[in-house]
Amino acid sequence: MKRGNLLTALILFGLVAGVGYGEWLYHATGAAEPEALDWLYNVGNLILIRPLMLMIIPLIFVSVVVAVTSLGDPTKLGLVGGSTILYYLSTMLLAVVLGAVLVTTFEPGVGLDPDVVEQLRERGEQDYRERADLFEEAEEMGLGGVWMNILEQLIPTNLVHEMSQTRPLGVIVFALLFGLALAATGEKGKPAIAFFDAAFAGLMKLILWIIWLTPIGVFLLVAWTVGTIGLVALVGPLGKYMILVIVGLAIHGGIVLPAVLYLLTRKNPYRFMWQMRKALMTAFGTDSSAATLPVTIQTAEMEGGCSKKSANFVLPLGATINMDGTALYEAVAVVFLFQLFGIELSFAELVVVVITATLAAVGAAGIPSAGLVTMVIVVTAVNTSLAGQPDAPQLPLAAIGIIIGVDRILDMCRTTVNVWGDAAGAKIMTRLAPDTEEELEEALG
Repeated sequence: MKRGNLLTALILFGLVAGVGYGEWLYHATGAAEPEALDWLYNVGNLILIRPLMLMIIPLIFVSVVVAVTSLGDPTKLGLVGGSTILYYLSTMLLAVVLGAVLVTTFEPGVGLDPDVVEQLRERGEQDYRERADLFEEAEEMGLGGVWMNILEQLIPTNLVHEMSQTRPLGVIVFALLFGLALAATGEKGKPAIAFFDAAFAGLMKLILWIIWLTPIGVFLLVAWTVGTIGLVALVGPLGKYMILVIVGLAIHGGIVLPAVLYLLTRKNPYRFMWQMRKALMTAFGTDSSAATLPVTIQTAEMEGGCSKKSANFVLPLGATINMDGTALYEAVAVVFLFQLFGIELSFAELVVVVITATLAAVGAAGIPSAGLVTMVIVVTAVNTSLAGQPDAPQLPLAAIGIIIGVDRILDMCRTTVNVWGDAAGAKIMTRLAPDTEEELEEALG
C-alpha cells in the first residue's frame, strides 16, 4: 500500500474508532460527568492541534512571500486576488441562501412540544451564562466593530504582536508587500527569494512529519466530542435542526461547490475532493480551518494538482476569510431559534439574515465555535429590524445557549466544508496562476 493511501486509511480508522469509543464513553461516564473526558481533548490538543498551530504563522508568511515572488508581474497578483475574493464572497452567499431556504422550508423549530421547548430555554440560559462575556463583547462590537477589527488587523502596528496572537491578516498583508518589494529589487533580491523557497520546502517536509500524527490526534478529539455529547443528540429535541444543518452542508459541499468547480475548471470535482481527503478529514477531526491550513496547503500541492502560486496565496487567505459552512450554519441556526420562540420572520428579516450572516462569517476566525460568537451579530441585526415593527417580539440573546451543547458536532461538519471551499478556490485559481507560462496561456486561451 502506498504511504499516502496508508495514511488515509489510518485517519479514517481514527475517525470511525473515535466515534465508536466516544459513544461507549458517553454511555459509560460522559453523560453524567463530561468533564471526566477532558483528558482526551488535552492529549489530542498536545499531539495534533498544537503542532499544527505552531506551523500556521511561519507557513503563512513564507508561503505568501513565495507565491508573490513567483507571480512576478504585480498585475497578476491583482487578477488572482480580485478573482479569489469574488469567488469567496459568491460561494458564501450561495451557502447562506441555501441555508435560509432549507430552514424556512422545513421549519425545524416549529411544532416541538411546549414542555420540551421550555426545558431547552432553561438549559440554554444556563449554557449562555457560562460564556456570557464572549457574547456580550460580540454584541457591543456589532457588525461595524467586527469590520473595524478586520481593518485594524490589515494595518497592524506591530507584526510580531500579530504573529504572537496568531492573527493572520496582518501577516498576509505584510508578506504580500514584502514579496512585491523583493520581486522589485531584481538581482539583489534573488538570494532572499531563494532563501524563502528553501524555507518553504523545509516547512512542507516538517508538515509532512506532523501529518503522521493525525490518526492519533483525530481519534482522541473525535472520541472527546462524541463522548461529551453523544450520538443521541441527533435524535433528541434538536435532532431535526442538527440534521437540517448537516444536510445543508452536504448539499453545499457535495453539489454546489463541485458544480462551481466543474464550471470554472472543467475538471472532475469529486476526483479532486478525493485527492484532498487528508485535509478534509483533518478539518473534521481538529474542528479548526486554521489548524488544518498546513495540511491543506501540503495536500493541495502534492496531491491535488494545485499550483504553488495558487495554493500559497489562496489557501491562507481562505482560512482567514472564507467560511461557507459557517455562513450556512448561522442562517439555519438563527432562523431556527426565532422559530423556536414563535417569532415569524418576514422576507425582509430573512434578507437581513442572509446579508449579515455572510458578512459575519467573513469576520469569524478560523478557530472552534467562532460562528457561535458572530451569531450574536446576526441575531442583533434581526432584532433591530423587528424593533421597527409595533409590538414585534424579539429574540433574547440567551437563546443562543440552546444550541451550544450540540455545536461541537456541527462545527466539525461546517469546518470541513470551509476547508473544502478553500481547496476548491485554490484549484480554480490555478488556472489564473499556474506554475508555468505555457499553462497560463492554455488556461486563458
